[in-house]
Amino acid sequence: MTAAETRTDGALAGVGLLDRERIVARPGFNRWLVPPAALAIHLCIGMAYGFSVFWLPLSKSLGITASTACPDLTLASALFTTTCDWRVADLGWIYTLFFVLLGSSAAIWGGWLERAGPRKAGVVSACCWCGGIILAAIGVITHQLWMMWLGAGVIGGIGLGLGYISPVSTLIKWFPDRRGMATGMAIMGFGGGAMIGAPLANLLMNAFKTDSSVGVWQTFIVMAVIYFVFMMGGAFGYRIPPAGWRPEGWTPPAAKSTMITTKHAHLRNAHRTKQFWLIWAVLCLNVSAGIGVIGMASPMLQEIFAGSLIGLPDVGFAQLDAGQKASIATIAAGFAGLLSLFNIGGRFFWASLSDKIGRKNTYYCFFVLGIVLYALAPTFAGMGNKALFVLSFGIILSMYGGGFATIPAYLADIFGTQFVGAIHGRLLTAWATAGIVGPVVVNYIREAQIAAGVAPGPTLYTGTMYILAGMLALGLIANALIRPLSDRWFMSDDEVAALQAKSAAVNAGPTGSFGIGTGGLDAKAMLAWAVVGIPLLWGVWVTLRATFALFG
Repeated sequence: MTAAETRTDGALAGVGLLDRERIVARPGFNRWLVPPAALAIHLCIGMAYGFSVFWLPLSKSLGITASTACPDLTLASALFTTTCDWRVADLGWIYTLFFVLLGSSAAIWGGWLERAGPRKAGVVSACCWCGGIILAAIGVITHQLWMMWLGAGVIGGIGLGLGYISPVSTLIKWFPDRRGMATGMAIMGFGGGAMIGAPLANLLMNAFKTDSSVGVWQTFIVMAVIYFVFMMGGAFGYRIPPAGWRPEGWTPPAAKSTMITTKHAHLRNAHRTKQFWLIWAVLCLNVSAGIGVIGMASPMLQEIFAGSLIGLPDVGFAQLDAGQKASIATIAAGFAGLLSLFNIGGRFFWASLSDKIGRKNTYYCFFVLGIVLYALAPTFAGMGNKALFVLSFGIILSMYGGGFATIPAYLADIFGTQFVGAIHGRLLTAWATAGIVGPVVVNYIREAQIAAGVAPGPTLYTGTMYILAGMLALGLIANALIRPLSDRWFMSDDEVAALQAKSAAVNAGPTGSFGIGTGGLDAKAMLAWAVVGIPLLWGVWVTLRATFALFG
């Protein structure tokens, strides 16, 4: 008897609770339970986008009401000081570490994830993300910035990478009929995590705030516990289909696109193909343009429209007093929240649309429409048309989110599904690169314009918009060059069968699709969706309420 052989009671002998063999689906399992499991993890790790909510309170963690500033403080001394409050710039490095470590860890451990399975990866992600936040809380208590960097930034960043890619190949295998929609459902959760986490963090900080504490470390601990419960629930909700499974009643279309393969490329060969690096460039350029806008959305709106945001169309940004600047800063925060909604909606909309029009055509839409909108943005700003300006950047952010959600299905179309999770992990180094390139381009061009004497206003960002349009033009060229893989890069049928044999050996139910994946949105599936849907709807409601109050 082999270690993975089943006992008479139906359990698996010699197979651990977290092992891949443990989570092979059995007859009666409903595939619609897998997307909410993925969402449970992505909504938690998506708080990485909202971590800036902690920067201002942490910059006063010693002074409480005002920062205890030290004029001679450097980045190196800030890591170890216990007598000076941290600067926002020092804390902002945690945000950079998040996305550098996300891309790096996804690339390094993507192959391990394919072997270990999504449950084990999800558990490790929960331990790293939540454990890193706990360590960051200790860093706040002891006022050690290096501990926050290590905890939230490094350890938490590793958790981000593993959690982000944990459901990708699983969902693609469960939904071969709707690859884009399936990954879009999960990855939209990463965009929506901050929409839930940021207002929750504000509520908790206000509840824990005292005369001697800004309430951040307590908030860290509470949120880490909440996230751990949700992420573990998501990890244990994962199931994988048995080898050769297909949705009941579904067969691959007879007339298949040449851009969608039925074969499988091995992980070791993916990065040796020009297709991998062209898709890498496509993602990097799309994300670089979008992430640069995200980082500057608030000051951009304030400096371009200035007094017109509060009914003073003839007053420039430099002429506003402190109270007026505070008012338009609040309005700009609503703009940022509105962009997050477009980011989330785009992840589902564009990924689902890609199932109809194809992944390559979807990226053509991103680049062509993006170039037009970036090129027109200075015109909208010069006209003083806030509605067109906000709408154009909302569409741009929808395509930013849609790019993330569409790319896993694009990879599956080109390289097959056997190693798509690991290949996706390596591709996320493009995100890590874009996380540096995008903000640097936008920030440094702005500083150069100011140094040249350009006053805050529409012209301050004109050059930036044209450069971002140029980046998308390069992405358009890269996308046009993508072609199907040559047969020499694909594994033989025997190699694929050998890789799938382990899962096939432990399939306790009948082979094929019968009895597995059926059920639709039954009561159990609806309950699972409610667990993740109610917090998401609350986040949407909070954001819309603020947006309508500011722009209504």
